[in-house]
Amino acid sequence: MTDCTPKRLEFARCQRRVVEADFSGGEITSDGGVLLLSELDRQLGLTAALDRALSDPRCAGRVEHSQLSLLRQRIYGLCLGYEDLNDHQTLRSDPALQTALNRVMPLASSSTLCRLENRLDRAAAVAWHEVLVEQFIASFSGAPQELILDFDATDDPLHGQQEGRFFHGYYDGYCFLPLYVFCGEQLLVSYLRPSNIDGAKHSWAIVALLVKRLRQVWPEVRIIFRADSGFCRDRMLRWCERHQVGYIVGIAKNSRLLALIDTDLALAKQSARFSELPLRYFKELTYAAGSWKGQRRVIAKIEHLSKGANPRFIVTNLKGPGQQLYERVYCARGEMENRIKEQQLGLFADRTSCQAWWANQCRLLLASAAYVLMERLRAQALQGTSLARAQVTTIRLKLLKIGAVVLRNTRRVQLLFSSAYPLQRLFTQIVARLVPG
Repeated sequence: MTDCTPKRLEFARCQRRVVEADFSGGEITSDGGVLLLSELDRQLGLTAALDRALSDPRCAGRVEHSQLSLLRQRIYGLCLGYEDLNDHQTLRSDPALQTALNRVMPLASSSTLCRLENRLDRAAAVAWHEVLVEQFIASFSGAPQELILDFDATDDPLHGQQEGRFFHGYYDGYCFLPLYVFCGEQLLVSYLRPSNIDGAKHSWAIVALLVKRLRQVWPEVRIIFRADSGFCRDRMLRWCERHQVGYIVGIAKNSRLLALIDTDLALAKQSARFSELPLRYFKELTYAAGSWKGQRRVIAKIEHLSKGANPRFIVTNLKGPGQQLYERVYCARGEMENRIKEQQLGLFADRTSCQAWWANQCRLLLASAAYVLMERLRAQALQGTSLARAQVTTIRLKLLKIGAVVLRNTRRVQLLFSSAYPLQRLFTQIVARLVPG
């Protein structure tokens, strides 16, 4: 068969100059910043720990791609913005990614990576979660005084016949209902669940395991459980009270609670109408739901806006003024929504399109590992810089998706970045922080 020379491409002239292009530029990458991820990963030992936690049933003498290499290829790919396994059919030839994985030959194919995803089981999923928790613990140089554990469930829409697929009335569609646990910006748990369950199911078991491990390391740490009204369950609150864990949890409106602030709402409406301004204040209540064995402290937000009354309630065993607890402590849980968006939209945790249940849990955990890498890059290497508060998509665009010419021989690998790259000083600073001198 004739080996045809690629056709030269011609474009409009630039100041009388002929503009031409072809595909003979040699080895060029659009992901030169992947080396930042590989250096950070070696510091953290993240993928190495995941590798140790997952057994490899393959015959060692016939393995071309180590399990560690497969994990790094998949996780780094997610960080770089490649959400699908099919992307690796071409990505496996990328010279920068090969260098980051300490290889000069093509990486694993999408089918090999697919077999990796189907290798996860319940025991491995638990072990991988333990790795996430140990990464969190290792991020502290000393014992913290207080840790706030944020719990939340979200929908993961489905578009196929995946195992564990159910219709959820609230979200009006077929979905999974994964449970996330964050402490600040750090991810501790990403637990895949079917959607035909109570949104709080298994949360008390998870908080118990987390509290046990965290107090093994830091016996004096103060731990607070924070969540919305979907997690307001007597069993959870009683467990927290028995184990000296603080809690601040939303509680759904009901007729009994509204009756306790009926007069306050009427006065707020009248005052707001008179002043033509929104009105908000807080009131302390003592309340016991029918399923509770005793009364608990409830803080009511009495608020009247231009659209009408907007009362809210939280239940807590924390000390302090009600307004401060509501506005500074409880409302701060809204930041967790941004972290979940980073996880699902920026790192593709919602790409749970496998047929098998545990393969989808594997994908969720791989996206979680990618989040840990990106969050640690932000926390450790970007502190004090213009990207210290950047979303993962911004970090990817500005630091990872960098074009470079790659020159390789038997002695050296060189990445030649563009002289016009606008963040050269920042990139150099990050390398100095990540690479030992």
